[in-house]
Amino acid sequence: MPDDIRDDIALLRAHRVETLTPALFLTLAATTPTAIYAGIATVHPFIRIGFPVILASVCLIGLLVLFRNRRRRMSPRRARRVILESTVLSGVMGGMCSLWTVTNWLAAPAATHSYYAMIMAMGSLATAYCLSSIRFATFVNLAIGLVPVASLMLTSGNPPEVAAGTSLVVATIFLLRMVIQQHGQLVDLLQLQRQMRELAHSDPLTALPNRRAFDLRLAEEMERAGKTARFAIALLDLDGFKPVNDRHGHAVGDLLLCEIAVRLRRACGKDAMVARQGGDEFAILVPAGSPLLATSLADHILSALAAPYRIDGKSIRVGASIGVATWPDGGTSAHKLFETADRALYAAKAVDRTDTPSVESVKHIA
Repeated sequence: MPDDIRDDIALLRAHRVETLTPALFLTLAATTPTAIYAGIATVHPFIRIGFPVILASVCLIGLLVLFRNRRRRMSPRRARRVILESTVLSGVMGGMCSLWTVTNWLAAPAATHSYYAMIMAMGSLATAYCLSSIRFATFVNLAIGLVPVASLMLTSGNPPEVAAGTSLVVATIFLLRMVIQQHGQLVDLLQLQRQMRELAHSDPLTALPNRRAFDLRLAEEMERAGKTARFAIALLDLDGFKPVNDRHGHAVGDLLLCEIAVRLRRACGKDAMVARQGGDEFAILVPAGSPLLATSLADHILSALAAPYRIDGKSIRVGASIGVATWPDGGTSAHKLFETADRALYAAKAVDRTDTPSVESVKHIA
């Protein structure tokens, strides 16, 4: 399974399980009285009555848990826990059902064998359908639920039972094939979705996140920070970029933007998010807890851009201005933060005209 979609697959599997499981739980709980009624009197009461009662109790408890968790956010970590719990629980329940079926089959008259086989087959196939997004759980449940009863049917010596057992094996193989095929299609679909998502949230020229991705990340950071944590955004605008385009052409200008993106990424590393806003404008988000918050952010960024750029054999110099806004002092909404950073940016651009630097802004000319 590709590493880049492991979380997506876990979330989808868990969502499918939580969506389909309630109906399965209700069905299994509702069949408990009939299972007890169909049990052979000579079978030990713990198996004949206890197993169905335990099964019904687990189903009802499972319904309560699902009802309680229905509003909880599904994180990748919780999704993996749901998958593991579903696999273990379904395997244990399938083992109990299989033992109940085999025990009653052996104790029942030959004429009634097919009824127990049908009960077990329907329960196993329904469970496999609900767990079809989890391949391992599906394989385990089909093996536990259908292999014993199919073996009994195929070795019974009764032609109708042998024929029914053969049909059951064929149906199981078909279902397994469908599950494997479904998994492959699911992987392809999620990879395509991820590629489309990346295209929608990345700048095609520099491969940096675009404005949409930056806004989403900023919204997440504001929600996480609350009113107490501190983080910052910086808006960067190149100075003298238009003359580069006019003198050397747009192709060189595009290569220059790509080089600037590389330097910004290198300067921020994993401690900040760099995005291209459009044209020659960039934005930087420094999350709460980043070591960059303890530095002069503008100086750190501008020093990384100071050296001349070597583009197509030409040495090109370009300046930059930065405006910084800090949460929550610079604004308690995305709009206010951008306004503060914009004001600081324009103040930085005016420094060379006024010779009065703003405390919120830094000017750099290479």
